[in-house]
Amino acid sequence: HPLQTDLPRLKRGGIGGQFWSVWIPADVTGPRAVEMTLEQIDRVHRLVAAHPQRLALARTSTDARRIAASGRVASLIGVEGGHQIDGRLSILRQYKALGVAYLTLTHGRSLAWADSSTDAPIAGGLSPFGRAVVAEMNRIGMIVDVAHVSDATMAAVLDTSRAPVIASHSDARSLANAPRNIPDALLRRIGAGGGVVMVNCYPAFLSSEWRAWDAERTAYARSVGVVANIYGPRSPAPLIAWDASHPAPQVTPAMVADHIEHIARVAGHGTVGFGGDYDGINGTGPEGMAGVDGYPLVLAELVRRGWSDADLAALTSGNILRVMERVEAVAKSLSATPPGDSIDPLAR
Repeated sequence: HPLQTDLPRLKRGGIGGQFWSVWIPADVTGPRAVEMTLEQIDRVHRLVAAHPQRLALARTSTDARRIAASGRVASLIGVEGGHQIDGRLSILRQYKALGVAYLTLTHGRSLAWADSSTDAPIAGGLSPFGRAVVAEMNRIGMIVDVAHVSDATMAAVLDTSRAPVIASHSDARSLANAPRNIPDALLRRIGAGGGVVMVNCYPAFLSSEWRAWDAERTAYARSVGVVANIYGPRSPAPLIAWDASHPAPQVTPAMVADHIEHIARVAGHGTVGFGGDYDGINGTGPEGMAGVDGYPLVLAELVRRGWSDADLAALTSGNILRVMERVEAVAKSLSATPPGDSIDPLAR
């Protein structure tokens, strides 16, 4: 199946709300990154408009509840990288006006104002402009997303933000030692601030064994000159042969449940949600979870482990809706604050 997210999969998975990710590669910067972001936001609007019986754009928590109750998928927008604002708070505000619910502060590369977990640091946490970005997001009611950022940047965001934050697609580093995953100390801080960590279904973030296997596979792919991060029957021929003789370690729905339970134990049941990153994980996923229709397998596993209906409701929707409500309340409290006019001095 070419896509991990489509309308039939959303229905089979019981999905009532979906963040559509607007992502531009981190090496695309400047005005072109803004243009490409606007083009993708337009695509989301067009997608929703083309399927009015199945989808509807949600700008608020009230919208999301109403749309889900109507049997449609509440469609929200996330911009996945601070490089996409081109160092300008005015662009951030325009994204909000177009319905963007959250901004991920970095993607895979560090910026002058915030550091990525997968690149050398530049800002050393948050620069003054980075703090201005967080403050403006609080003022306009845009959720701050700390997926992809470094530990130091995450700590600085938690020091700065007046509203809860999310990690839109991250797992527990204690269970799988990937830089994109979150250590327990920061899980606790996110939970203490009322935020949510949304568990990712990428096998490399769920399993250290799979991550080591993938590193070996990537090294082989480079040695024979083929693209590494394609999996399954669409892989280049040399990798299909390599995979046959090097079976991937098993990654199961139970391992997704392990990360959910770890985050709940460390930071509270109010701190966990789903953020599978489907269609951003190169066609991979836990066994039986090839797309968004696989989430019920995790819920069934949690039921077997004794999770209550209330805890499952919080996991699947209640926690992220609570964050949205709190972000909206903080913005209302800041409504008399004038807009920020900062421009990143290093944006050009």
